[in-house]
Amino acid sequence: MASLFTRIVRLANTPQGRRAIAQAKEFANDPRRRQQAQDAVEKVRQQLAKRRRSQ
Repeated sequence: MASLFTRIVRLANTPQGRRAIAQAKEFANDPRRRQQAQDAVEKVRQQLAKRRRSQ
């Protein structure tokens, strides 16, 4: 069975994989999307911190 990394590399070399990579790069360069990602990460961090405090 192929390792996970090998399977990811194989997917990245397909036309569908290349489209997904191009779209991810486009989203990463969009300031609005970047802010959305940062907001989501911060929300998860706050939830984890809250969960740790309540234990």
